[in-house]
Amino acid sequence: MRVVRIAVLAIVVILLAAVTAIVVSDRLAQPSPPDPAMLIARAARYHVRIRRDEFGVPHVIGQTDADVAFGLGFAHSEDDFPTIQDAALGCRGQLAATEGLKSATTDYLVRLLHVWETIDARYERDIPADVRKVVEAYADGVNYYAALHPGEVKPGLLPLTGKDIVAGFVFKTPFFYGLDSTLRYLVTPPVNEPEVGSNGAAVAPSRSADGATRLLVNSHQPYTGPVAWYEAVLESGEGWHVAGGFFPGSPFMLHGHNEHLGWANTVNAPDLADVYRLTINPANDNQYLLDGKWRDFTKSDAAIRVKIFGPLVWTVHRDVLYATQGPVLKTGHGVFAIRYAGMNEVRQVTQYFRLDKARNLGEWRAAMALQALPSINYIYADEKGDIGYVYNGQFPERKEGIDWKHIVPGDRSDLIWHHYLPFDKIPQLWNPKSGYVFNSNNTPFQATAPEDDLKPQNFSPTLGIQTNMTNRAYRALENFGTDTAITDVAFRKYKFDIAYSARSEMAKMIAQVCAIDPHGDGELRAAQWILARWDRRTNVGSRGAALAVLTAEPVIHAREEGMAPIAPLDSLRTAMKTLKEHFGRIDPQWGQLNRIRRGRLDLAIDGGPDTYRAVYGEPQSDGTLTAVGGDTFIMFVTWDRNGKLSSQSIHQFGSATLDASSPHYADQTPLFVKMRTKPVLFTEDELKGHIEEDYRPGGRRESTRAAP
Repeated sequence: MRVVRIAVLAIVVILLAAVTAIVVSDRLAQPSPPDPAMLIARAARYHVRIRRDEFGVPHVIGQTDADVAFGLGFAHSEDDFPTIQDAALGCRGQLAATEGLKSATTDYLVRLLHVWETIDARYERDIPADVRKVVEAYADGVNYYAALHPGEVKPGLLPLTGKDIVAGFVFKTPFFYGLDSTLRYLVTPPVNEPEVGSNGAAVAPSRSADGATRLLVNSHQPYTGPVAWYEAVLESGEGWHVAGGFFPGSPFMLHGHNEHLGWANTVNAPDLADVYRLTINPANDNQYLLDGKWRDFTKSDAAIRVKIFGPLVWTVHRDVLYATQGPVLKTGHGVFAIRYAGMNEVRQVTQYFRLDKARNLGEWRAAMALQALPSINYIYADEKGDIGYVYNGQFPERKEGIDWKHIVPGDRSDLIWHHYLPFDKIPQLWNPKSGYVFNSNNTPFQATAPEDDLKPQNFSPTLGIQTNMTNRAYRALENFGTDTAITDVAFRKYKFDIAYSARSEMAKMIAQVCAIDPHGDGELRAAQWILARWDRRTNVGSRGAALAVLTAEPVIHAREEGMAPIAPLDSLRTAMKTLKEHFGRIDPQWGQLNRIRRGRLDLAIDGGPDTYRAVYGEPQSDGTLTAVGGDTFIMFVTWDRNGKLSSQSIHQFGSATLDASSPHYADQTPLFVKMRTKPVLFTEDELKGHIEEDYRPGGRRESTRAAP
């Protein structure tokens, strides 16, 4: 036994020594972290103040654009530093080193899509100096916060650079039109992911009861994470004055308004990615056939550091292959190359900055004509009464007569596109006679009154333009489209609409379920009775919404996402079982299920999936749904008949995105639930008397709030 114990001890010692050697070797191979004093010293070059209003919203003012970007980076870090740093590490392809295996796929995608090869080659060449100053200043603001709070910083983050900020846009923007789904489709079956959507609408003076121009900004995003909205107001002495929504890691207002104009974004889904099936040389699997000749893949090594446990990090090596078409995936059913909108593009930051600073429609359209953003719908309005809709995209100029919606041959170079359709040729609609435009993730061929709509026959089928409608799009037509003298009250009412259209997939599914012969099944007949009498509304007191949503939504979602079909009757029985088990009846009030939870708050909330007041809930073990996405940051922007600006906003939680100790962690949630808003304090005069804190980054935050 003594010999055995000695042997075991020896093995343990050897293993510990090996693990220690791995840990030490890995740490020695990593660059040394910067001296915090250096990061703090860099902050001295910026002159900026942060004023937080009564809701904690930062109003950042500085002489230069760079000053303001620095202040925003610092203020946003105060509220959401963990998300900002994870987003940065993810876009570097370094997140698995701190988060483990679950993040290894993201790290590999960064390498597969050549994010950093693109940035290193084009950052200096393609991004103007004024834009580089802004992204570098924002990075300096994050670095300054990190230097002052070293305990919050993950290994390897510092220093954040302007290139890191650009990487966030390079890596993420193609995913908004579904590139991630294309990649996943080649490797794994479809997965059940939360649905997302957005609304945007603009009304011209001719359709307003009071001659005003109105804009609704209503993107639907996850409540938390790297694409969750953060509200801020920025003002520089160089003309950068905006209010609206920002993502973690973004120095630029992504949608909202400046003094003269504003826009809303919704996700669109044109076909912007092509998959090529490659023929591999049987004698050399590093070669593929193109125009009758074998070509070598460009090959590199993705060395991904993956946290195993504790301080142990293991480096995993995977090949990254690139063909003439683009990145290559080897799968169990073939080898494929991907070509997609946004490849080799770094100017997204430039386009956003130019949009932020546009002073009129001409300048705004000039910024859009840069065509650096691969997708996303734009709903536009301005002080002059102009309104418009752009089905934006980098639309490949593809060869006619090819079915681009499916996998195409990879051995023909004539199928490899190299240019995009010019901006003035993409689908867009300006100042229609009807006086309104909208989008709710639906086809661009229904964006206003039928007589003013864009016509499908005017666009090539190679553009892959979507033709779908959503419930929200139908409701926009039924509300904005039938009211010829829209008041401010009506505009808000239409935004917070909680109904399903008779033309919606929800209504069709419920009708289908109600048409099933119950064959004497009393429980089924009772459920059909409830559904048949449901008014298709999702108010918290509804006795039919719970059964309807739990029945129809899984069926509709599976169908739209190409998942295994779910029989409506099976879904109905599952819904009935869930409701009876947790609520003792199949017709509980919708508000018993549909909840928004934040800190100590647990509130019933109106709305549901694909309603204009969108709420997407995650099922809980107690049978309830916790809202995790849908309506988030909302803005109502108005220019009166004289061009005077006013705006209102609301956030589902508050400005303190992750600081549970802050009074602004959930202070907007009760207003959000009641479908109310707060004023956007855009000007100095409007902000006066509403300043809760006034400070310089790193300085003592001086509160003007009266002591309790």
